[in-house]
Amino acid sequence: METTRQGAAINARGIGVKGPRGWAFRGVDLTAEPGALIAVQGPSGSGRTCLLLALTGRMRIAEGHATVAGFPLPKRMGTVRARTALAHVPGIADLEPALTVAEHLQEQALLGHRGAPLLWGRRRREATRALVDAALAAAGLDPDTLPKGLRTCVRDLERLEALRLSVALAVMHQPRLLAVDDLDLKLSAEERAAAWQMLRDVALAGTTVVAVASDAPADALVVSTGTAAATPTAHDTHDTHEEEAAHAFAETGRA
Repeated sequence: METTRQGAAINARGIGVKGPRGWAFRGVDLTAEPGALIAVQGPSGSGRTCLLLALTGRMRIAEGHATVAGFPLPKRMGTVRARTALAHVPGIADLEPALTVAEHLQEQALLGHRGAPLLWGRRRREATRALVDAALAAAGLDPDTLPKGLRTCVRDLERLEALRLSVALAVMHQPRLLAVDDLDLKLSAEERAAAWQMLRDVALAGTTVVAVASDAPADALVVSTGTAAATPTAHDTHDTHEEEAAHAFAETGRA
């Protein structure tokens, strides 16, 4: 099995995903070791988000062959899905603007307790606190820098802070692979560097990271989804994200 305790190896040859509007992408090859930092690039509408969803077992590949953490796709989509996590994916891994940072973290921690040994009272609170603290540290999100600490609502977060929170939620239960969409969207050059450093730290800790971005650092493994079938307008690009999300839920019924 091609895994470490945290990271997932990826091996893909000629994979493609086909949706309601035809091929989202085709002919993608990718070989990555556990703990790799991978950047997905390509024009808007070229299937970058679909590639993330395919590699995390949330969208069925229609051609080619792939394994993630040693499990073949699409045959073992459910197994791969359980070992991977998404962050910052529109329509799938969204933050609720009205909820606070603490509420998001507590909800995710509670989800992680399902199937785990039952803990009660102080032991449960301590376990939850340790889980939350580790996730915040991994994403580099310091509550002391937020306007109201952990009581800060998502709508009051800066874009980079919201990205960090999304990553913290995604890594809370130690996925083998983390997939992040639109990493550098509307971020300044300094913020982009900070976002990549966050993902670099996650990868250095052992988790394989795949991120969609317009620019990639020199140490990232770059994979391209190629050229879009047609050049989309801004409205078309938004619609593409919505279709990808709807298709993913139709395929799996879960994020």
